[in-house]
Amino acid sequence: MDINAKKSRLKIEVPPDPATAAIEGNLNGAGKRFAIVLSRFNAFITERLFQSAYDGLLRSGVDKENISLVRVPGSFEIPSAARTLAETGKYDAIICLGCLLRGDTAHYDVIVNEVTRGIGQSAQETGVPHAFGVLTCDTLEQAIDRAGLKMGNKGFETALAAVEMANLKQAVVGRRSSVVGKNAPGKGTSPARTKRSLRSQVSGLRKSLRKKRR
Repeated sequence: MDINAKKSRLKIEVPPDPATAAIEGNLNGAGKRFAIVLSRFNAFITERLFQSAYDGLLRSGVDKENISLVRVPGSFEIPSAARTLAETGKYDAIICLGCLLRGDTAHYDVIVNEVTRGIGQSAQETGVPHAFGVLTCDTLEQAIDRAGLKMGNKGFETALAAVEMANLKQAVVGRRSSVVGKNAPGKGTSPARTKRSLRSQVSGLRKSLRKKRR
């Protein structure tokens, strides 16, 4: 018996996992606002990333008036600009685009770590989704491949990620608000009325303790 025949006899049919409901963001960017932070350093690559990201937003239904472009000197300045934009509260997501190429010194590793940390920290502390589109490549050829040659365009992918995360945040916040609303007091309950209710409950407990002591 050949090996393939043995494999087919030993093959065990595993039933598929039951479908699990998940909260997901869609790719509809209509009515949402996005900011693109673009590094001028290695502009030969970053401009290609920007054009593709811009196209991705338009194809997702985002209006041109709702797309803001901010240019910074290099990738190191991206986190600061992204955080400033996020703190304005005007944008549903921030798209960070840049390109870092490895050189002969440790400068590359230091910058990559700081840029990555800064963008992640800005997203976590502001609550605004940040899409990471900073290329970190060893050679210029690798960067060109990721900017539309052989491996698609990372700018386009980053834009779609921003749209999806903006919608995901909206879905999660809406779900949380509905849960809180169910557990919250009725609309007719005022703070003063709530205080009176608590005072009466405390008074009742004190009375019951006094009776037990007697």
